[in-house]
Amino acid sequence: MAWSNEKKIEWTLRVALFGEFLGHGIFALQLKQRFVEMLTTMTGIAGPAAGKLLMLIGGVDVIIAILALVYPFRLMLMWATLWGFMTALARPVAGDPIWDFVERWPNWGVPLALLFTRGIPKSLKNWKELFR
Repeated sequence: MAWSNEKKIEWTLRVALFGEFLGHGIFALQLKQRFVEMLTTMTGIAGPAAGKLLMLIGGVDVIIAILALVYPFRLMLMWATLWGFMTALARPVAGDPIWDFVERWPNWGVPLALLFTRGIPKSLKNWKELFR
């Protein structure tokens, strides 16, 4: 059974989203020093509290990675788009060159493209659309 081009594109995006969020999630769970520094710069949270928050973020990222493969529903894709944008933006805010933000456009572009393939919900009134 041959897949359509649309199905191939969807699965390429799902696997890319999985890799992005799994990689970031594992780094966060390992308390990668640069992630701790960016979190502290962005939120003012430091020390053990930053570590605990980063562990929570890492866990959520791993869950998003799994959902990307198993069931990439619209609300999750909206979150992944927003989170990908914010984490890319965190780089220059934390002192890295603007090009670190530009380089990370796929972090929010991939989930946004996948959201487009799923169809952006027309309104928030119909919440069930967000879980399809």
